[in-house]
Amino acid sequence: MSSGNQSLPQCHALLPTAGTGSRLGGDLPKQFQELAGRPMLAYAIEAFCQTPEIQSVWVGVNPGFIDNPILGRLVASDTPLHFLPTGGPTRQETVRNTLAAMLSSGIPESDWVLVHDAARPGISTHLIQKLIKAVTPSNGGGLLALPVADTLKLADLNSALAGSYAHVEKTISRNHLWQAQTPQMFPVKKLHDALEDGIRMEADITDEASAMELTGLKPLLVEGAMRNFKVTHPADWELMHTLLQSARQPS
Repeated sequence: MSSGNQSLPQCHALLPTAGTGSRLGGDLPKQFQELAGRPMLAYAIEAFCQTPEIQSVWVGVNPGFIDNPILGRLVASDTPLHFLPTGGPTRQETVRNTLAAMLSSGIPESDWVLVHDAARPGISTHLIQKLIKAVTPSNGGGLLALPVADTLKLADLNSALAGSYAHVEKTISRNHLWQAQTPQMFPVKKLHDALEDGIRMEADITDEASAMELTGLKPLLVEGAMRNFKVTHPADWELMHTLLQSARQPS
């Protein structure tokens, strides 16, 4: 590794991109739709390729999309960039499959992988390096996250099921609550095995950290940034478009 925390083995990036992005709509999956003049996926790939600590980037693609010419136009980089037909029916299966392919290609089991949502184009080299520098073999892994700022309400389940509106059951303290972001960083083989076990047990795995938590690990929370939000709905798309456009403007 050329810079950063010298106690770490080499780091790699993994982006699962097999989802359909149905909530956003459009002819293409949202990660390949143009956002501020470029396919959304290109922003995240570029951020990792511009991070000196990242040795390679691996993108898990739906097998039916692997020959689409859009992949070849995403990013030109000196960092090795691999598109693999490892997409599965769920996000965790795509990540598990891509990790297996990385290991089969010769990536050392003790190397680290940073798994990142393609729908978070606001990621930056600074945030990636912040996570890498914070995570050490002694804490075993970590993720970017934000302390919850809003007041949280638990809805009454019965009233929510009865119609389009719900009633407040109670207010939940936001103390000690964090909103998970990505990347999430763990050793390659340990994450693969945790996902494999979680999938086999049909556990509720919503991100890589939750899979590692099932093994008893307590991942490190590293404060991220608001601009690293996930683009899910049309309003998110418009906000991210504005942010990316403003970042391009000369100061």
